[in-house]
Amino acid sequence: EEFLVEISGTTVTITCPVTEGTITWDPAVIKPSDDERKYIIEDYDSTPRNLSCSSGGKKYAMYLNARVCANCEELDTLAVTGIVIADLLITLGVLILVYYFSKDRKGKTSTGAGSRPRGQKMQHPPPVPNPDYEPIRKGQREVYAGLEPRGF
Repeated sequence: EEFLVEISGTTVTITCPVTEGTITWDPAVIKPSDDERKYIIEDYDSTPRNLSCSSGGKKYAMYLNARVCANCEELDTLAVTGIVIADLLITLGVLILVYYFSKDRKGKTSTGAGSRPRGQKMQHPPPVPNPDYEPIRKGQREVYAGLEPRGF
């Protein structure tokens, strides 16, 4: 058997699992309710506390450590589901828009720093390759003859 704890704003309502007999709460009930099984704490400040209820020979104890806030809004499952689905649809719409706008630009060439329009001749000759990295030509292997593998 368990306690039933309900939180709404800063009001905490605890229902004792004892069903019959006269129920006594420890600490004593501050605000008595119509149902003596319920222990109501208004303006709860989120400080932990020990509570117990007893009737006859049965005693139930609990440690209450709940966070409450005055400006919180409760959302039902339907509202949360609607928010998530709307967010997914908006994200999907943005993805489709980006896809279609980027698809149209693929065939076009950009006139950036490294490109030139068609039909226009280059104004500068290409750079001369570094002579240190000149390719080996036939008949000029003597420069590299000393680089044969050696046994150690």
